[in-house]
Amino acid sequence: MAAAEAASGFLGFGPGSRNPALPRSRRAGGKGARNRKKGWKRWRGPEAKLGRELEEWLDEKAAEMRHLGGPVSEKPDESLFFVDTGNDEKDLKQNRAKEKPLKVDLILQIDSKVPPPKDILAYQVPNAKKMKRKQRLWKKLAEKGVMPRKERLLQERLQKAPTEATSPEASGNSSPSRAFYDIWSDSNPLDGVLAGKDIWFLEQTKKQPVKRPARLLKTPSQLPAVEVIAPGGSYNPSFQAHQALLLQAHEIELKRQKAQEKLAGQLRFPAADEAPTQETIFQEQCEGLLEEDNSGNEEERGGPSKPEGEEPQAGSGPAPPLPAAVAGEKKTERQRKKEKEAKRLRARERSEKAARLRRQEVFRLHSIRLQVKRWEAELLRRKRAREARREAEADKPKRLGKLKYEDPDLDLQLSSELAESLRTLKPEGSILKDRFKSLQKRNLIEPRERAKFKRKYRVKYAEKRAFRAITL
Repeated sequence: MAAAEAASGFLGFGPGSRNPALPRSRRAGGKGARNRKKGWKRWRGPEAKLGRELEEWLDEKAAEMRHLGGPVSEKPDESLFFVDTGNDEKDLKQNRAKEKPLKVDLILQIDSKVPPPKDILAYQVPNAKKMKRKQRLWKKLAEKGVMPRKERLLQERLQKAPTEATSPEASGNSSPSRAFYDIWSDSNPLDGVLAGKDIWFLEQTKKQPVKRPARLLKTPSQLPAVEVIAPGGSYNPSFQAHQALLLQAHEIELKRQKAQEKLAGQLRFPAADEAPTQETIFQEQCEGLLEEDNSGNEEERGGPSKPEGEEPQAGSGPAPPLPAAVAGEKKTERQRKKEKEAKRLRARERSEKAARLRRQEVFRLHSIRLQVKRWEAELLRRKRAREARREAEADKPKRLGKLKYEDPDLDLQLSSELAESLRTLKPEGSILKDRFKSLQKRNLIEPRERAKFKRKYRVKYAEKRAFRAITL
């Protein structure tokens, strides 16, 4: 095999190079993988050694080309050596031409002496042939005195009156001839172009912003964005301010403790002496069942009863209704006339009574005026109470979600924890939590709590075989 490759004249550049003229099986080096020890012997042959030597020689040549700009054998002695006479001044004069450049200059120089390939795409112009034909056409038309359309429109624009082009309205904000003006003043000269035009047209053409409604200008809460802490919360508070802050925190803790005790009392299991008995249970079950029989079955239970001959009193209850007319009996003409007359009489009495009351109202003007005044005063009082209640609730957080806003704990330090200097000061609270609570208090976001992680599947534990194989 080696003799056949030597006779073919193939010379590989690397240790893994193979002669393409040989069969594939021979090129592969026989059977066996390269990552096996069986395949290592083919890397110890004379071909592999020659390939490695050739690769090292090529690396040396490339290094000489990078560092020295060419082979060392072709370089003059003056560029490779320098004269050392023992005197620095003489050495500097003699070796001035051979002085090596600085390292920073060598870094900035191009390593390779091979010029970069020419970028052909950078010299390509789209529609180059078409543009050349147009240029030849324009040149012929220019000789005849005919100008292209773009050139003609440009000349017409330049021949216009200079006042129109240099006016602030026509030139806009970028005109250098525009005069200076105060950008914060109410009278802006740039708004003169929009004067006298339809507002709806200006809004649709994006030349004038849409007016925001007044409700968007109101803040959801009147509280400040950053609330200043109480004086007792500073790093060096006075005794009175610190005690006032401690008292405030003590009252908050008392309220919280009372609420917890109340809840614990409601959920507390009753003691042995307070436990319900059979008698109390039966009484609770019969509660409300015997109240309806007190009035109806009084006689059955032996209560007082009325005598037989006694009749109900006149004022004791309503009078029995008159018996209705016998069915099938027809009213006489006289009865009908009496009913009509009674009906007219009742209507006249009602009208006379209403007229008499209207005449009496004239004499009640003073009392009516007092009633109106009292009514207006009551309405004003209710209105002021509603406004006061609305102002008091304006600073309170609203109920935006299912959770209720809870004030955070006060950031304070006890008297024994106060630091003597800023270096030993222990920080309290968190800026991130403070900003988060401020957004909730100002009704910008709803009160929320951290989402609880809930695993949807059961965790399975598997023991690997390699771990089981270890025996201690």
